Amino acid sequence: MTRTYTDLVPTFPDRTDWTLAHVLESRSKQTPDEVFLIAPEEGLRVTYGEIRREAQSIAAGIYERGALSGDRVLIMAANSSAFVRTWLGTAISGLVQVPINTAYEGEFLRHQVHVTNPKFAVIDDHLAHRFVQLRTEFPSIEHFWVIDKGQAQESIQQLQETGWSASEWQNLLDVAPESFPIPAAQDLASIFFTSGTTGPSKGVAMPHAQMYFFADEVVSLTRLTHKDTYMTVTPLFHGNAQFMAAYPALVAGAKLVIRSKFSASRWVDQIREEGVTVTNLIGVMMDFIWKQDSRATDSDNPLRCVFAAPTASSILSEFKDRYDVEAFVEVFGLTETSAPILSPYGEDRPPGAAGLLARDFFEIRLVNPDTDEEVPVGEIGELVIRPKFPWTCSLGYYGMDDRTAEAWRNLWFHTGDALKRDTDGWYYFVDRYKDALRRRGENISSYEVEQAVLSHATVTECAVIAVAAESEAGEDEVMAVVVTNGDVDPKEIWGFCKGRIPEFAIPRFMRFVDALPRTPSEKIQKSVLREEGITPNTHDRTTV
Repeated sequence: MTRTYTDLVPTFPDRTDWTLAHVLESRSKQTPDEVFLIAPEEGLRVTYGEIRREAQSIAAGIYERGALSGDRVLIMAANSSAFVRTWLGTAISGLVQVPINTAYEGEFLRHQVHVTNPKFAVIDDHLAHRFVQLRTEFPSIEHFWVIDKGQAQESIQQLQETGWSASEWQNLLDVAPESFPIPAAQDLASIFFTSGTTGPSKGVAMPHAQMYFFADEVVSLTRLTHKDTYMTVTPLFHGNAQFMAAYPALVAGAKLVIRSKFSASRWVDQIREEGVTVTNLIGVMMDFIWKQDSRATDSDNPLRCVFAAPTASSILSEFKDRYDVEAFVEVFGLTETSAPILSPYGEDRPPGAAGLLARDFFEIRLVNPDTDEEVPVGEIGELVIRPKFPWTCSLGYYGMDDRTAEAWRNLWFHTGDALKRDTDGWYYFVDRYKDALRRRGENISSYEVEQAVLSHATVTECAVIAVAAESEAGEDEVMAVVVTNGDVDPKEIWGFCKGRIPEFAIPRFMRFVDALPRTPSEKIQKSVLREEGITPNTHDRTTV
């Protein structure tokens, strides 16, 4: 029997209530004196009642500057209470937040501002010079609110000297709070940008209902309740922190702990300090934590659930035992579509499985990427998705109608991701289609090879790419580009791979580098590595 994910029951059953404005109003009335936001580095604890009033003040302050419903508000800031409160202020008042990666400058910043044409901007003070350098490129911005990190006055002066209106963000909290009409569930709430690994980044237009639904999926996934404390250390300008951590805490009436950055060495101490019961990890964070020196007190913590995407299955059992974690959960989804695939809480998954289809809310298929014809069970195909309810997926790519039409061809959203499904209904991520390899007639998942190499104690980062085979036209050789935390002989890693991945998938080539090239949103730029190819310092397994 093919299984599906059946645990998802919306916290707010009326889909017209799927807006942050409704959720915040509801929670602030039910538990006004309960703590919602904890910002340890600021020494700040804010209740549900206080956060709603502050959001209303911020919204009123923005509207005093001439805002109209639907205006875009750029937010370019590190994790802070100011970021959270600004986001909530836009969400309750019909404004559209545009979170921008704090690493962006130059052409990356110019592109995203041009696409969205924000009328207002909220920025950390040390980022002002990036806008000053591009003054003539940003005619749409009418006013800046500057978050004080120690140089607010200097930054405000910089902006004003180039002709912009600017003031301190803190002034927004002094504006009298004002109530606003609750936006409709289908109204645009946010524009989150994807990483542009092969072209300009695309702004995913997310309606209020989708942001709510994505958050409520995480509530179901982690079994989050008002008794929980959810900590996030990933950037709020990414969805992983905002609508997969902060927003779920709001939906559940839980506490939210935000920290400015991830620290593998401090992770378990931070869990203990704030009584954290749920947290999320992405990429290699789980592996970084695992490679810290073990301490006798590691299991002495209140952590109940870890939402890891992806879950490093090779160390999962030992990690759970070491830190006494009840459950690891995972999803497969995209900013464009929410998460159609989720893992049941507390259940052991087959190794590498991401989860089961949430059949009540999504249709999905695995198809041949050239023909869009469905592939048989067990075969690899491109994941295509469509929702069963309106407004639970993206409205498209903001200002990029051609890219929207391309992605939604044949009335299915095309993810570009290669997955496979077993007869029991479990779905497995194989690779991005553009990252897939083929060697001697065998398809190879770069992701699976990377996970095997990463499980070596000295390896901290790994990117697996295809390089041209010398004699087999149209096929590849496998190359691993590796970052380590100490000296290691490539022969040791090759030997380590034996028995962990098939012989044909063991990388022939290995190159050690100090750092992998990344986009400003920290995605590995494999195109750069492919262009560099086999360098003079590359090791060849066939010659050692």
